Amino acid sequence: MKKKKIEQVRSFKYLGSTVNTDSTIEEEIKERIALGNRAFFANKKIFQSKLISKNAKLKLYFSIIRPVVTCACETWILKETITNRLMFLKGKF
Repeated sequence: MKKKKIEQVRSFKYLGSTVNTDSTIEEEIKERIALGNRAFFANKKIFQSKLISKNAKLKLYFSIIRPVVTCACETWILKETITNRLMFLKGKF
């Protein structure tokens, strides 16, 4: 076998989650919040429509946006600043 040099990186994606050398989760949560915002703005017309009931919008939120943000959240260690950002995102809906 040839000897190959393995590149060392600060962070990488593994099974949809970001793994980094600092063992911090802030980068992952920021990315999840950005993905949740992207999912919201992709469906913005639906959420702003007056023809769709609030109950239907809540079902959409719980089935489309919330899973995007909370995927793998069981492993998160939350700090107060991160908790505030997540609560702010929840308040948007």
